[in-house]
Amino acid sequence: MEIKPGSLLSTINLPADLRQLPMAQLPRVCDELRQYIIDIVSVHGGHFGASLGVVELTTALHYVYNTPYDQLVWDVGHQAYGHKILTGRKESFHTNRKYKGLSGFPKRTESEYDTFGVGHSSTSISAALGMAMAAKIKGENRKSIAVIGDGAMTAGLAFEAMNHAGVADSDVLIILNDNCMSIDPNVGALKEYLTDISTSPTYNRIKDDVWNALGKLPIGKTFSREMAGKLEQSIKGFVNKSSNLFEALQLRYFGPIDGHNITKLVDTLKDLKNIPGPKLLHVLTVKGKGYALAEQDQTKWHAPGLFDKVTGEIHKKKFETPQPPKYQDVFGHTIIELAEKNEKIVGITPAMPSGSSLKFMMEQMPHRAFDVGICEQHAVTLSAGMATQGMRVFCNIYSSFMQRAFDMVLHDVAIQKLPVVFCLDRAGLVGEDGPTHHGCYDVAYMRCIPNMIVAAPMNEPELRNMMYTAQLDTLQLPISIRYPRGEGVMADWKTEMKAIKIGTGRKLKDGNGVAILSFGHPGNFAAAAIRTLKSEGIDPAHYDMRFAKPLDEALLHEVFQKFDKIVTIEDGTIIGGFGSAVLEFMNQHHYQATVKIMGIPDALVEHGTPKQLYEEIGLDANGIAATIRNLMHTTVTVVN
Repeated sequence: MEIKPGSLLSTINLPADLRQLPMAQLPRVCDELRQYIIDIVSVHGGHFGASLGVVELTTALHYVYNTPYDQLVWDVGHQAYGHKILTGRKESFHTNRKYKGLSGFPKRTESEYDTFGVGHSSTSISAALGMAMAAKIKGENRKSIAVIGDGAMTAGLAFEAMNHAGVADSDVLIILNDNCMSIDPNVGALKEYLTDISTSPTYNRIKDDVWNALGKLPIGKTFSREMAGKLEQSIKGFVNKSSNLFEALQLRYFGPIDGHNITKLVDTLKDLKNIPGPKLLHVLTVKGKGYALAEQDQTKWHAPGLFDKVTGEIHKKKFETPQPPKYQDVFGHTIIELAEKNEKIVGITPAMPSGSSLKFMMEQMPHRAFDVGICEQHAVTLSAGMATQGMRVFCNIYSSFMQRAFDMVLHDVAIQKLPVVFCLDRAGLVGEDGPTHHGCYDVAYMRCIPNMIVAAPMNEPELRNMMYTAQLDTLQLPISIRYPRGEGVMADWKTEMKAIKIGTGRKLKDGNGVAILSFGHPGNFAAAAIRTLKSEGIDPAHYDMRFAKPLDEALLHEVFQKFDKIVTIEDGTIIGGFGSAVLEFMNQHHYQATVKIMGIPDALVEHGTPKQLYEEIGLDANGIAATIRNLMHTTVTVVN
């Protein structure tokens, strides 16, 4: 079914077309843009509520500023669907997040209007400030605008950037899209602070009076703009202190204003365009604006999947037999089981209680489970602080987000030998979110850290066993347990938990000619490949290694003494990962073998369904079977 934009939106191919319209037509543009997003996402999927909330802001920005010459940087890129539609990608928008289609996030190689690639949050102010400073050095009259929202202002990087922006003497505008949400509701003192600003009637009334009065004062020899600015600041400080956070950082604060009033937005942006220096505009929006169900349940409608836009029914697959649970839900229910018996257990997540399923513990044990906002570094060091007091902290962070806290893992946890449990969700190829979210690197960067244990379960019971082992007092080192996004493999998963000896694997199957050493969930891909090869007379042995550090050396000695052809399988990067650890072992012990490392290649894997992506890199069952066939016909010893 072809989905067509409204009659006015269909005439807008680039922002230059938008700027030709009279302001009176902008509300209609916004209505048609919002409807087009609803139409496309309901049929093709994608993020939903965030882009609906910034339709008016997106339209106003491209109407007022000379994009792409003026540099517009989006933070938390799933706000940018309207931006993509208005910047030449309307006809291809139905391919958004699909294999070989548009990226779900701004991407520099996709469009000149995407000035900075974003997927992780809180980068926009730093990037826009860098652009503004470069423009000043080059003598260019470019404007640089950062749109930061969906909880991204809570991260330390945003405050570092604001701290610098206030003294950098560069023309940068920070737009705080304040919708009180990330994926889940925002938390923390900053949320309360922004609420105080937006709900203070005294401040808002006086602020408007001051702004209007300053606009009418004579500017000349006896009354300069500098004097007007000082008067404004004096009255603001006298009336109310709530703007002092930003103004103390020497950012001129404006707002809050209604982010759904297109006329007000355009007028305000035109004014701010002519005010030099660093400034911040506080814009109030509603995530999911224009679709009632998304406004009412913003977490559910962050990325709901396919749905009926009329009834709001979310389409879910129907199965005749019980299906395996998501790994995240196994974590969420298991940590409660453990915490009911171990009062030392605490759960921490940086703004991902729903995505990690820590929400279950937060509901049942709110005094022992905490969402700290988009603050991965803080989450890790907070966990370390608790661990010094004897707590058993399960710090649940997506694999790609954990990259942001590497120094804290090394400096604050590993050096001090604190037994923090890092549960890394979304390991491997996550699918439609693409390279900014793929969990490719945690095995490599965790494996190089002294004192760190690196583990990965092949299935749900193994995840439960690893979590059970990690909370025992006998374990006095940090451990990383990684598992993929989506469903596991066992519908009957709630087995009795038992301890696993650290650094031990398990032999799943004897065989001849070639041995498969798998690490984590891809062991299931290997098992499927073995079933295919059996009919061809190829009989690989299969070992589930479970630990990339420490390795099960006894098991590896057995493998290398029996087999001269070995395949390692993992869903992490082949550079420095599990396969590299096996090669290091082989070299250290002077074994000779043909070893083929299978994993995520040393290249960026784009977006698509996990099935498509694993097939593309040859890590699905068919790819593994093909590799083993080729290896069985190889007589030359090669080490990859």
